[in-house]
Amino acid sequence: MRRKNIYLSALSLLLAWQSQAQTNPEFKGKVGKTLSESTESWPQTAKAPKGAPNVIWILLDDVGYGASSSFGGLVNTPTIDSLANNGLRYTNFHTTAICAPTRASLLTGRNQHAAHMGGFAHQILSAGFPGWDGRIPSSTGTVAEVLKENGYNTFAVGKYGLTPDEENNSAGPYDHWPSAKGFEHFYGFLGSQTDQYKPDLAEDNAKITPDGRHLNELITDKALFYLQRQQAAAPDKPFFLYYAPGATHAPHQVSKEWSDLYKGKFDEGWDIYRERVFANQKKLGVIPQNAVLPERNPNIKAWNTLSADEKKLYTRFMEVYAGYFTYTDHEIKRLVDYLKASKQLENTVIVLILGDNGASKEGTLNGDVDRQLFAKPYTEAENIRYNLAKIDDIGLPAGTEANYPLGWAQAANTPFKYWKQDAHSEGGTHNPLIVFYPNGIKEKGGIRNQYSHVSDILPTTLDITGIKAPSEIKGIKQEPITGSSLYESFDNAKAISKHTTQYYYIFGSIGMYKDGWKAAYAFKPSITNGLLNDFSVADKTNNTWQLYNLNEDFNERIDLAKKYPQKLEELKALFDQQAVKYNIYPLINWDDVSNRILKAYSQSQQQTETAPKK
Repeated sequence: MRRKNIYLSALSLLLAWQSQAQTNPEFKGKVGKTLSESTESWPQTAKAPKGAPNVIWILLDDVGYGASSSFGGLVNTPTIDSLANNGLRYTNFHTTAICAPTRASLLTGRNQHAAHMGGFAHQILSAGFPGWDGRIPSSTGTVAEVLKENGYNTFAVGKYGLTPDEENNSAGPYDHWPSAKGFEHFYGFLGSQTDQYKPDLAEDNAKITPDGRHLNELITDKALFYLQRQQAAAPDKPFFLYYAPGATHAPHQVSKEWSDLYKGKFDEGWDIYRERVFANQKKLGVIPQNAVLPERNPNIKAWNTLSADEKKLYTRFMEVYAGYFTYTDHEIKRLVDYLKASKQLENTVIVLILGDNGASKEGTLNGDVDRQLFAKPYTEAENIRYNLAKIDDIGLPAGTEANYPLGWAQAANTPFKYWKQDAHSEGGTHNPLIVFYPNGIKEKGGIRNQYSHVSDILPTTLDITGIKAPSEIKGIKQEPITGSSLYESFDNAKAISKHTTQYYYIFGSIGMYKDGWKAAYAFKPSITNGLLNDFSVADKTNNTWQLYNLNEDFNERIDLAKKYPQKLEELKALFDQQAVKYNIYPLINWDDVSNRILKAYSQSQQQTETAPKK
């Protein structure tokens, strides 16, 4: 009886094996009734194309076009300068105007709403609609998923920002953690911002406790650990590293060793800063020679009209921001130095995006010392006195959650008007891009002016590596990639821009670009609070659509809406088409979000008041 049972079990196993082989089209062998009648076939380990380079994407946060010395700014970034001087500067590159949509578009190569990230992954800033639910679907696979399936090791460190709040804990589910989106290892934070010395830290699929060191140091250490371990185990296998510091997003925090490097460097103020940076940008060739600097936004005071206390306070905010940025550059240098020492730099592509949007306007007019959702009911004078009392703590580990005032945001965003969140404006969406690739870029220090978008980075990377975009990932059909490759421009400065049409939409603010023309609508919230203060609209009358010819007026100084009404209507109709195609509808604006926040805040207050006292 026992032999019979063994025989039946073996026969059952063979039949199951045969059935599996018949239903598994990936099996290339033959299953017979006996081993001698069968042909074995093993799954093939994915291998990258021969000679495929390592790939590093570096995405900084809230930087501004006119901050880094690489693009004419007055903040020293020697490592970034070196990458730019030995690679290419792209001067006409665009993001979505705010962090999570930019990151979703970058990682998937699709428009933000096609990747379901019209707003954020935070529940209060998302909505239950296909373009807005804050959950990147499996049908829009990430660059990590594609490269992993093609023989790359994949790592991510720093800010992820694409995990729904309800999944942001050690119990999961982990469906929208980096580990579920193709990254074999992750070390960083999952939300939109975090304290740099007490980060909400996670590694792989668990929350961990930080050790008190700066987040920049922690993520760089971990990136080097991943790369060193990978090289020791598989030196011929290429890697993909997504390196995304929290810098220079608020809170601006860095040791005095770095911030004191800028003592007195900004005493001339933000107006002189803008003029000096604008001149530098023309010398570098990163803006047109006939460009004109826009007037200072009327919400911002002229520097020479400020009191001594205001100048002292505002200067310190900028010194801390600059030290924070230069320190970030130093940590990037550690990464580059490792690649040099390990003889991997020549065959490594480094794509460096200086900001996921424009400079941040969230520091308010007077600067923010301890950021809160709802602004304290201070008058301007009281706010300045409050901040001055804490001036020595700005940027320190046990100090404040600082963000610089609006005047410095405009300075850091030279030569543009407006800021982060302003999807209608180049000031919200126009960011520096640097591509460094010794084995693949012949021209060193070249300038490229092709119109491009953050969704272009994935298809560009696939062209560089020789990998085709998959039609399926793990059996799931993939949505079309909407970005266009920049690869041809590496060797040809005059390559035609392939990205000819692009919409922008962030909570009511609209931009519609087509072949050099752009329609723009600046949404002015009627509801404001500490998070959503509106500084984007100089004219406080009713908003109207505007029209710009970016080929002749790259920083949007001359509104042509009345001169070319038909062109404006064409672009408005195009936006409607794009809205239907990419799930932008329903249009959700800042008033809608503010109402949600106010309602949630009111409910939490009521719960606090009615809770039984211990």
